[in-house]
Amino acid sequence: MKTIESILTKLYEARVPNVKDIVSLLSIDSPRERMALFNFADQIRKQYMGDEVLLRGIIEFSNYCGNTCFYCGLNKNNSKIKRYRLTKEEILSSVESLISYKIKTVILQSGEDSNLDSLWLCDVIKTIKSRYDTAVTLSVGEKSYGDYKMWKEAGADRYLLKIETSNETLYKILHPDMSFSNRIECLKNLKKLGYEVGSGNIIGLKGQTLKIIADDILFFKKKNFDMIGIGPFIPHSVTELAEEKKGDADLTLKVIALTRIIMKNSHLPATTALGSMEQDYRRDALKAGANVLMVNFTPSPYRSQYELYPGKRCIDEPQGVCAGCAEKIADSIGRVVEYRRGDSLKK
Repeated sequence: MKTIESILTKLYEARVPNVKDIVSLLSIDSPRERMALFNFADQIRKQYMGDEVLLRGIIEFSNYCGNTCFYCGLNKNNSKIKRYRLTKEEILSSVESLISYKIKTVILQSGEDSNLDSLWLCDVIKTIKSRYDTAVTLSVGEKSYGDYKMWKEAGADRYLLKIETSNETLYKILHPDMSFSNRIECLKNLKKLGYEVGSGNIIGLKGQTLKIIADDILFFKKKNFDMIGIGPFIPHSVTELAEEKKGDADLTLKVIALTRIIMKNSHLPATTALGSMEQDYRRDALKAGANVLMVNFTPSPYRSQYELYPGKRCIDEPQGVCAGCAEKIADSIGRVVEYRRGDSLKK
């Protein structure tokens, strides 16, 4: 019988990892094997990424969305949510606050807003890049090749477009009126245009199996993403999956660990969703291969209205307070926060 250490080494060294090996490791439940997995991933993280914890400052500038994703509180059928769009001036004020905390990455995120003015966003990007020495990441969903090109030429550095599940059948069930092939095409276009590209998945979706999760990790490997966000499913009361159980934190940590082992030098955040469970699991994620923390700079009262899921962490604190919290989290596990851009390590 193979030992867990031998399987981990095999996965680490494989050019094309074996899906059965991934599934077997996702299935482990003994404390010793879990610790072996997390420690192995942590060593890979240290080898490829160092001991620094990178900070990303996120500004959720609009919660309008035209999609009906079954798991998301921003879906267009949610009539209870108060919709908003930040002005350029509000965004720039938040960027100013973010920069004052020495953070060197701005993430501009919104729902998939069909009424987003691409020229307006282009102007916002240009203004940020002209005033500050910072990387700009966009996360505004599926857009045209022309929009992606324009924003890249305006100075955008990175783009986050999560696949959520790489299983086409499950994707179609969870994303009515959306196209799996278009999602893939958008990811290809972003790569072609020279963005650093991020994707990711949700752990615990209805209909998801360990084999599907393993295939997600192999999808990340095939696409060689620069950054990958992995978080647990948290049900929202106004969605189709309102009555489903919450995703398992331990399984999410195992997915992060295996993604680190297989992807090696991709940036992996300890996601806010992991910090919004029954306890804060972000420290555990950092000890299982993650190397990034997100700090929310969305201004009040809008922060609480960007409700992807209920119970979201850090919605009431003043802007910037969470940067100090991130330093404490890193320090508690013998790591240090590094205030730099944290560009991709992919070649």
